[in-house]
Amino acid sequence: MALNPRIEPWTGRRAWIVGASSGIGRATAAALHEAGAQVAVSARDAAALQQFTAEHPGSLALPLDVTDLASVQGAAQRLLRTWGTPDLVFACAGHYRPLRATEYSLAEMRRHLDINYIGTLNLLEVSLPPLLAAGRGHISLMGSVAGYRGLPHALAYGPTKAALNNLAEVMYFDLHDRGIGVSIVNPGFVDTPLTAQNRFPMPALMSSEQAAGEILRGWQAGQFEIHFPRRFTLGLKTLQSAWHGLYFAAVRRATGL
Repeated sequence: MALNPRIEPWTGRRAWIVGASSGIGRATAAALHEAGAQVAVSARDAAALQQFTAEHPGSLALPLDVTDLASVQGAAQRLLRTWGTPDLVFACAGHYRPLRATEYSLAEMRRHLDINYIGTLNLLEVSLPPLLAAGRGHISLMGSVAGYRGLPHALAYGPTKAALNNLAEVMYFDLHDRGIGVSIVNPGFVDTPLTAQNRFPMPALMSSEQAAGEILRGWQAGQFEIHFPRRFTLGLKTLQSAWHGLYFAAVRRATGL
């Protein structure tokens, strides 16, 4: 069942992808461009953004740091002056470092919070007013299956993704009747520079390009939660409601941790 307005066709639509210098964000921006959308790409790595625009004619580079509200505001003002209100805003900027409680680092906990959660809030600060004024558009947040329940090595990462899942649900209540779609993207393991840090087997690993295809299909279908690959994520979703003892035992058996 479609919970959001379906986004199709892409031709003539304008998408702002924040966190587009590599990984899922870049692959999604490229897939949107190929589908006919105009794409604005943002990240801290200005050189990577310029390379993207050189390879994808008509796209727009908007360098920013999601942890710096003034930087985000400046990029948004340029976007609005150049294109007007976008049809899609994808908050994809993220930080991940495997971390366990036995190696606790407050600095790393704060860094995850600042980029993954506060960075998203900064983007909402500049995106919501024009979308509400227009009475249309779509906001998509990058979550993770690590936000479903606690997982080993996700001490810093998982809580930020759990917060984004909750945030997306609340936003849906508030924005659906105002004509604005809201979605949360919860991938399993995707081959990106972030997951390259992992030193454990990653089941059902998929490429960034495959992930981008799943995301576009989810937006086109009007899905609220876009999760993939389903052979992996459906099992985790089943465990969401499992008794804690059963859940801990199942995760320990699967990971050896």
